[in-house]
Amino acid sequence: MAVGNVAVPEIIYAIDGIKLSATAAGVRYKDRDDLVVIEIADSAATAVVTTKSAFCAAPVRVLREHFAKTSPRYLITNTGNANAGTGADGKRRAEDICAALASRAEVDSNSVLPFSTGVIGEPLNSDAIIAGLDTALANLDADNWLAAANGILTTDTIPKVASQKVTLDGTSYHITGISKGSGMIRPNMATMLGYVATDANIAADLLQEMLAAVNEQSFNRITVDGDTSTNDCCVLIATGKVSSQVIDSPEHPHYQPLFIALTEVFVRLAQLIVRDGEGATKFMTVKVTGGKTSQECCDVAYAVAHSPLVKTAFFASDANWGRILAAVGYAGIEDLDTEQVSVSLNEVMICQNGTVASDYTEAAGNEVMSRPEITIHIDLARGTASDTVYTCDLSYEYVKINADYRS
Repeated sequence: MAVGNVAVPEIIYAIDGIKLSATAAGVRYKDRDDLVVIEIADSAATAVVTTKSAFCAAPVRVLREHFAKTSPRYLITNTGNANAGTGADGKRRAEDICAALASRAEVDSNSVLPFSTGVIGEPLNSDAIIAGLDTALANLDADNWLAAANGILTTDTIPKVASQKVTLDGTSYHITGISKGSGMIRPNMATMLGYVATDANIAADLLQEMLAAVNEQSFNRITVDGDTSTNDCCVLIATGKVSSQVIDSPEHPHYQPLFIALTEVFVRLAQLIVRDGEGATKFMTVKVTGGKTSQECCDVAYAVAHSPLVKTAFFASDANWGRILAAVGYAGIEDLDTEQVSVSLNEVMICQNGTVASDYTEAAGNEVMSRPEITIHIDLARGTASDTVYTCDLSYEYVKINADYRS
């Protein structure tokens, strides 16, 4: 059961220049949409970031090759099979799918980017995917964002959608995105896929810079279980349909408001992944302040967020706050003065200047840890930098889901 506010937006804005479809191709399961195609207008600029895993999946390798050659016109995603650990055969199957879609759509094969998510190490049923292409192309529609959000899910329990409108100087920009992911989430670019589009006219080089920046504040600030997937990818598309005025630098008057709105959409999609973490019962924000650098704050936050001892304590609503201090201690911060460190859970100060807070009680600690949403605030008291990571607890259900995943 997902934690907290996971509702689909009441309004999901269609993005001029984007069409989507979701089809049941039978890649792994019957009667379940598992093939998603996204059509991109030829006027669009597209930016991509991919997993840093050295064992990246075949579709990621093909995607990188294609993206280096031309601007994409189609994105094709299958679920149920990651096409990872499949060698040359897996790469050939990914290329065959791209070629089959390109032939039907009458575009260059390099303008098709493949994405896969699901079980690692099994041959991809490329024949089923190719057989589903005609239906997928026939069903393309600008209002299919929610259908596509459902079509890319694996162990997820909810579709993940975010959508915003921003009006600047009489021009209305729209941003809509979807993501998937529930387990194997420790982004390093989170099994995570994300597709976000806007009708703004943004120069391609600037769009890539914007994606890198918003990705760092969102998908690269979440963890469910500390595992980076072989297939993680995120795409940002700017179709340029809303205005002929090109946003080509951070100095453009519309850049900063658009960047803020994009960041809000990305953070919402990233938090939805954590809220839907496999077996999650708690949504946890780990906020670290008072660091010398943002990086050391991030290192501390991830040490706490990754710790199975911390995560299981929160699942049990057990105020064993020593586990948090232990994680801070092994985060690798040189010359850390532990007698200056303070930790609070929401409004409850549990540790002040390296020792138990004078007014802390076990009852207060247990009560705050029983809540579904908790902020762990760690003050290092050594500088002005800060950073935030989002995570969830680790439950019995997480083990069950992953023990049964291939069945």
